[in-house]
Amino acid sequence: MFIGFYGLFKKRFSFFYLKIFPFFLLISLIVELIGLYAIYILKKKSNLFIYNPFTAFEFVFYMWLLRAIIRNKLVKNILLVLLLLYPIGAGINIYFFQGVNGFHSITYALGCLLIITFSSFYFFELFLIPEPVSLLIEPAFWICTGLLFFYSCTFPLFGLSNIVTSLPRIIINNIEIIINILNSLLYLMFSIAFLCKIKETK
Repeated sequence: MFIGFYGLFKKRFSFFYLKIFPFFLLISLIVELIGLYAIYILKKKSNLFIYNPFTAFEFVFYMWLLRAIIRNKLVKNILLVLLLLYPIGAGINIYFFQGVNGFHSITYALGCLLIITFSSFYFFELFLIPEPVSLLIEPAFWICTGLLFFYSCTFPLFGLSNIVTSLPRIIINNIEIIINILNSLLYLMFSIAFLCKIKETK
């Protein structure tokens, strides 16, 4: 029987967000394909028309996911408020301030800080648990590790994206390589989280 962090939660919550996660990843894949299609097939100069709203949705989803993982009621309530306010703020920024033709670096940076903060809070909670926790088979650990690492690294890259675009092309290419590596590591962490759940089920 699985013994660990999820033993402190109602099982229906732990199962539910892991069931929703694959649908989110499928949406992510579709968005990536549309973005590539717009650039390489339609020859559009920018694919921000889809990436701006999607990255805002992405932050909302990750905040919802962290709310399902974190057990502190006050923090859960804070996340619930942020789930409602963040998409409104992002929409206002995208359509009225930074514009649909520019990357919403302000609300992206804010989203990064929120994910970093609440992922870190998960680890704070983890350290307070008196019972031993086997992190190798703990899905939430791998998910939060991936989120914390990815958004800590991409915060300066995307947060300053409107400045980065003015850099020489060779530097931009290297940044794109770094982002692709970070993306690969993030989805590797997500894959490990699902493998943990499969192992538990078996």
